[in-house]
Order: sequence, then structure tokens, then C-alpha cells
Amino acid sequence: MKALVIIPAYNEAGNIIKTVEDIKTNAPSFDYVIINDCSKDDTMRLCERMKYNVVNMPLNSGIGAAVQCGYLYAKRYGYEYAVQVDGDGQHDATFLEEMLSIMEKEKMSMLIGSRFIENQGFQSSFFRRIGIRWFSCLILCFTGKVITDPTSGMRMVGRNVINFFAEEYPKDYPEPETAITLLELGYTIKEIPVRMKERKEGTSSISLKRSIYYMFKVTLACIMAGVGYSKYKKNDYEDKYYGGMDV
Repeated sequence: MKALVIIPAYNEAGNIIKTVEDIKTNAPSFDYVIINDCSKDDTMRLCERMKYNVVNMPLNSGIGAAVQCGYLYAKRYGYEYAVQVDGDGQHDATFLEEMLSIMEKEKMSMLIGSRFIENQGFQSSFFRRIGIRWFSCLILCFTGKVITDPTSGMRMVGRNVINFFAEEYPKDYPEPETAITLLELGYTIKEIPVRMKERKEGTSSISLKRSIYYMFKVTLACIMAGVGYSKYKKNDYEDKYYGGMDV
């Protein structure tokens, strides 16, 4: 089994070393790749100094493009599974081996690490929790599926979704939109409880102004995904990209 951790990073000089070392210590069966999204701080220099495996984006492209670059990497090098772990150190790598075991046993398309099933660890701010519940309601309305943590970036996927995301992936704030897309196409999604940590260094890219933009943009994107993809079947999409071959 080949499993890859995708680590999107923008200005995470204060967090990137502990993020990678957490993975190397607690998820030793995983490979990793850092996608440096043209950071303006010392993120790239630290990665080079520590001899980390890193891809340096040619220009700042946003979280969606950085993560998609990771899926392209996973597809090119033949990984069976890929999981996103944010470069801010909030995702706990001790859960990765458990997630991989569940993915292999239950043959899920996507497994999401949710902080809201057991309500342990860092629970995000009050206003962000309101937004998270809103997106949960949107997903429920379009798909009938309850996803408690639709904005969680800690998401593991198998090879079929790796191939799909390598071809199509939203540029901004992709988590709720891609959850709807996969469910509408007939892929299977499950959540397991995880603990997340509070950011210790640096600042989140989502300011108050961007949070308002985020709510409107992602709501519209979710509606378009819910309406647009509902006419497709998973096999139709796999035929489109892979000629009907098993992926």
C-alpha cells in the first residue's frame, strides 16, 4: 500500500517542521509532500534546510490549487491513498494510521476526520461553527447525508478520487463543495472522530472579510455542485476520464 500525506503550506514557517515531524513520528507508513504555495516567509528555506520533500508552486494559487497539485503528485507516482494535513499543525497525525486502516477495510471513497462527533480538542471559533453548521445543512439538503465537519481539511481518499481530484478541484475553500460533488456522483463518504489542535504560530488566511466572501462563494458553489452534478452518475464520470477502466 502506498499512502501519501499532502501538506499545503502558505507562510507556515512557524508550524511546518512540527507538522512534518508529527507525521514522520506518528504515521511512519506514509510518504508526504509539502506544496509550498509561494510563501513569503521562510517556509521554503526551512523545507530545503530540513531536506523535506517539497513542491514549490510557481505563483501563489490558493488552497484549492495547492491541494490539487498534491493530488496530481499522488496520481503521477501511483499512490493508493492520499490524505490532506494542513501545514498549520492543527491536524493530529496520530489518527492517520487508523484512517488508513478504515479506508482499506471499508473501501470508502473519502474518510473525513471530524472534530464534532466527540467534541474533543479545538472546536474552532463560535462564528466559524455557525458557518460549519450552515454547510452541513446544505449538504444534507442536496444529498441526504449528514456530514458533521464539512470544512475539515483532514480528508483521506482512495485512488478513484485521487484521479478525479487531479482533474477537477475547486480553487477556493473546496471541502464542502467537493463533498457534495462526490456524494452526487455516487461516491461514499464516512466520518470518524478526531482531535484537532489550535494553531500555535502564524495567522489564518481567513480574515473576517474573507469569511464573509467564503460564506457567499462556497454557498453558491455548493448549490451549483448540487444541481449540476445530480444528473451524472459515477460511472459516467469514470468513463469520461478513464475510458471505463477500473481506477
